[in-house]
Amino acid sequence: MDLLKPISVGDLLTNFAGTSSGYRPAAVAFVLTWIALCWPWLSGQWTIPFDAKAHFQAQIQFLAQALHSQQSPFWTPSVFGGSPQIADPQSLIFSPAILLALLSPSPSFREVDAYILLHLLAGGLALLMHFRDRKWHPAGGVLAAIVFAFGASASWRVQHVGQIASLSYFAIAFWLTSRMLLRNSTINGVLAGCAASQMVIEPDQVALLGSYVLIAMVLAHWMSGGWLAIRSSFVPIMAGGLAGSLIISLPLLWTWLFAEASTRPEVDFVEAAHGSLHPASLLTAFVADLFGARDPSVQFWGPASASWKDKGIYLSQNMGQIYLGALPMLLIIAPGLTRGWVWDKPVRSTTTLLVFMVLFALGWYTPFFQAFYDYLPGVKVFRRPADATFLFGALGAVVSGYVLHRLLTTEKMGSHKRDLLVSACLVGAAVALGLVISSDKGHLTDAWWPSISAVSWFGASILLIGIMLRWRTTTAPLVSVLAVASVVGADLGSNNGINESTALPPKLYDVLRTETRNETVRKLKQLLSQPIGSPRRDRVELLGLGFEWPNAGLVHGFDHTLGYNPLRLADFSEAVGTQDTIAEPNQRKFTPLFPSYRCRLADLLGLRYIASPVPITQIDGALREGDLKLVARTQEGYIYENPRALPRVQFVGGWQLADFDGMKATGRWPDVDPHQVVLLEAEPQGAPPEEALAARAGVTLSRYENTEVEIDVTATQAGFIVLNDIWHPWWRAEVDGVETQILKANVLFRAVQVPVGSHKIKFSFRPVEGALAELRDRVFPQEADEGVPLKPEILEQIIADGPSGRIPLSLPGLSSAARDALNLGKSDRFVEPRPQSSATGTAKAW
Repeated sequence: MDLLKPISVGDLLTNFAGTSSGYRPAAVAFVLTWIALCWPWLSGQWTIPFDAKAHFQAQIQFLAQALHSQQSPFWTPSVFGGSPQIADPQSLIFSPAILLALLSPSPSFREVDAYILLHLLAGGLALLMHFRDRKWHPAGGVLAAIVFAFGASASWRVQHVGQIASLSYFAIAFWLTSRMLLRNSTINGVLAGCAASQMVIEPDQVALLGSYVLIAMVLAHWMSGGWLAIRSSFVPIMAGGLAGSLIISLPLLWTWLFAEASTRPEVDFVEAAHGSLHPASLLTAFVADLFGARDPSVQFWGPASASWKDKGIYLSQNMGQIYLGALPMLLIIAPGLTRGWVWDKPVRSTTTLLVFMVLFALGWYTPFFQAFYDYLPGVKVFRRPADATFLFGALGAVVSGYVLHRLLTTEKMGSHKRDLLVSACLVGAAVALGLVISSDKGHLTDAWWPSISAVSWFGASILLIGIMLRWRTTTAPLVSVLAVASVVGADLGSNNGINESTALPPKLYDVLRTETRNETVRKLKQLLSQPIGSPRRDRVELLGLGFEWPNAGLVHGFDHTLGYNPLRLADFSEAVGTQDTIAEPNQRKFTPLFPSYRCRLADLLGLRYIASPVPITQIDGALREGDLKLVARTQEGYIYENPRALPRVQFVGGWQLADFDGMKATGRWPDVDPHQVVLLEAEPQGAPPEEALAARAGVTLSRYENTEVEIDVTATQAGFIVLNDIWHPWWRAEVDGVETQILKANVLFRAVQVPVGSHKIKFSFRPVEGALAELRDRVFPQEADEGVPLKPEILEQIIADGPSGRIPLSLPGLSSAARDALNLGKSDRFVEPRPQSSATGTAKAW
């Protein structure tokens, strides 16, 4: 903010010779450039598409609705049958997005876009401060700020909100770490630790690589300064480490435990390497739109497209774009490389890390990625080494800005003819190679204009350097700042500006607005409506309606069996068949346990309505006539009803042991009626022997919120309340205020034992208690109990209210048949015979 304090015109013109005073107008120039380049989104004319809407807009909307309805946002029932939000790196709970959510119960597209773009503004200002602290020329600072915010992946991948946030905090941490080492300042160490913790608190590969950069900065400082540098910086570094650890410890524990239970606890080498940057993509550093990624009139023909025989990479067309601008690339080549300035002590480590990022991004196209994957901690957790292009842009901004500083402050540099010749040769070679490749791929006519444009921008950059060198007078710094901001801003705005990857009309994502009038959304809300207290809370499946639909449940408050997220609970995914998204009908993958919409698991999930753009039999060939009922036609397609869908909560009297893993593998269910029997993976002590009991009970779902569920039940016999919500170890349950264990039921769901009479059951999601207990069990594993006992208070009540009217001599355990099946031998306990309760209704055949 100090950079943005008012400055008079007189100060601007007369006091600009000092680099410190020159940073105020440099900051103004950067902010004005940011406004100009971001205006298409800030005005609301365009919106940041794809992940920024289909995923992150929905996440922010869910967060806002939870906070404004005074609910916890730490668990959502709206996607994948239920999922922990607090542990999801993409939930944005620990990001500044929570401020936006607090301000508005329904953040608009424009507000969310502004929130994303403000990260780039903050990161650019941080680099300006880095240059100011080093007393480098303000023209170099404004160059670095603009290139950071609008160069390479920062511009082309702005829809990846989490990575943009990590990149922004990386720039802030980079500045504060540099200041800490420069001044041996404890307060700056603490601030650097806080910024670094925000960078990694929602971990992604940008944060991982950014952490390595910060560590390398400290090591380089120690190596260059020796023991004196180590001793003087030790306390600030420890203070920063402590501050950061206090912030990130619990969130990272949550995330680690969630990842361990997810579909992606680790990414194997081949899957990760499929996200490598093809070497040909390096040409986009010179020719911005060589492959037609930006031009809507050209079909993209770059690596990963059909034009290339190499089918080994899976990148979208925007991921291979690394254009920093003509001026930054020119400076890095000459005089940066030609005069060796990129190896100057102040940026030597930065240049080394820049080379590392290029090698990392190339993935399996170099022999180095295998070593990175095997020996660098954390690399195995993430896919797409091409994500290193975010750091390529940030570090390239710093190096090019420093070279410009040297160019404008170094006296007696001599002739620049050699520099111009080398740069002309390298740029010419890159352009020529691009034309050769385009000719080979049959796209020579598509490559001519981008090549001519590239030559023009490099020519303009050479001219700009000449003018700045010629006018190194008292007012020249001001001229340099304005000239750099104008030329580089125009270059990046022209070549990295709005395109189909970064800007689309807001109306395309209307379904993600809470006030949408979409016919399908309105019809589903009408069909899902239930009276207060109903045991039903039906789920839906939005089957292949488009990229923007899978997370619509987060916005509109209905429960979806699928969703859009690369992290999903593995147990649920294996059983139901989830993918990252369900944008197209052919992305619906059935499993042995969920082989068709006519299956027991679909009914237990309460999957009542399925919206599909095509007739459902084109997706599920196992369906027979009458299995599903067509209840509506909308503009998007068809809405079908599954009339067999079970209520969200039900009471059953009997139980039976089952092998859940075996059931998921084979798809075979025990021959029992789920209205009478709940399948359990552990013996419930204190329950009657395994049997099917027709039971009658009054069940009311009296309260259902994100992290709190309350059920009222009046039962004529002891039994089980089955809540058809996803089982997770961080949920806790109480019966009449006394904590009891949650039994994993029917493969995926939750059940608790309840005695005869009227009772209130409460389920609560407790992530702190649950995560610490899970960590304790991992660190100090204990032998599994033979059964899952109730709390003593509940156990006593079950015994007292037993249907025999008297206290049995011992609690009944497994039936003899179950013991024989499990090879447990005969029980040495006497089990008093119990009279069977009379059936109050006929069991329904399954």
